[in-house]
Amino acid sequence: MQYGIERFLQDPSLRAPLDGRRVALLAHPASVTRDLTHSLDALAALPDVRLSAAFGPQHGLRGDKQDNMVESPDFHDPRLGIPVFSLYGTVRRPTDPMMESFDVLLVDLQDLGCRIYTFITTLRYVLEAAERHGKAVWVLDRPNPAGRPVEGLTLREGWESFVGAGAMPMRHGMTMGELGHWFIATLGLQLEYRVITMAGWQPEAGPGFGWPEGRTWVNPSPNAPNLSMARAYAGTVMLEGTTLSEGRGTTRPLELFGAPGIDARRLISDMRALAPQWLQGCVLRECFFEPTFHKHVGQLCAGVQIHVEDPVHYDHAAFKPWRLQALAFRALRLQSPDYPLWRDFAYEYEHDRLAIDLINGGPMLREWVDDVTAAPQVLDAAAAADEAAWIRARKPHLLY
Repeated sequence: MQYGIERFLQDPSLRAPLDGRRVALLAHPASVTRDLTHSLDALAALPDVRLSAAFGPQHGLRGDKQDNMVESPDFHDPRLGIPVFSLYGTVRRPTDPMMESFDVLLVDLQDLGCRIYTFITTLRYVLEAAERHGKAVWVLDRPNPAGRPVEGLTLREGWESFVGAGAMPMRHGMTMGELGHWFIATLGLQLEYRVITMAGWQPEAGPGFGWPEGRTWVNPSPNAPNLSMARAYAGTVMLEGTTLSEGRGTTRPLELFGAPGIDARRLISDMRALAPQWLQGCVLRECFFEPTFHKHVGQLCAGVQIHVEDPVHYDHAAFKPWRLQALAFRALRLQSPDYPLWRDFAYEYEHDRLAIDLINGGPMLREWVDDVTAAPQVLDAAAAADEAAWIRARKPHLLY
């Protein structure tokens, strides 16, 4: 199979509409070809592409920023002689001078298939800016490693943020190119928009179920180290809004969770008793870890690792990471009713709303966790309705 960047490089006819136009690239460390050449270098080597600027999203073009709200500066690429603008620095939306640096913006970002992953918000922002400035946006499409499954509550009106680009559930099951079409239709935008599609992507095929077998994984962000993380992320990302460690400071971030003093064995047992149907498609394992940075640094944490590697145990259609993580929160609330679970801090430049609510696009999940009398069916029914509505809404925009 071929990614969008590979087809773009191979086929001159795809590049022909760029003749005489200045081209910019929005990319990050995972923007590589099959031979692991970075897309910026590959484009710079094309004699028929006039590269005039580059852009980096959260964590930077080079992926050097470890945590949220750690900003990347603009800089000048000394080898290519072009400006590199940060869309996660002093601004998150491109400024007028930035937009003046190009005619066509190529977007080549590896997404994780989760609403909270900020690269899709950046895509929305550049589409809106492109309409205002009469610029074109082309997406060089890449796989959604989490595949097509849909899960979670839809973001509620008024809860948009940098971690909530629009009214979609947590796990959206679309590619960046498809999401661009959805944004344009939903927001009523008018601009030149093209998707250089992938060839041969089979999102329903195992063992990758979205991630092509044999393709090298390059971290799209520092704490996205492998496919297992991408599969679990639609649930484990909620840990960012809690006092539990999500495994930052370990070698398996966002695949495990825990904290000092919790009873992980009881936690797993209570989860199985409460809603065993939410634990299908994976294996949970009690574990211990000591973060070297971030939450609970230097402290021994008891926790749970979510295993989705072994095809004997992993069921792509049955695995529900968002429900699984919600269930873990409820089990902890039952284990320790006064546990200070929700983290109150500035999250992605929002200061007046709890991070867990921003992450979920509304307060319903937190309220369900805290109301221990509310049955799992309450949350399940609300999410199921949103999931069914999204599957209908996204259908016209699917390209594969």
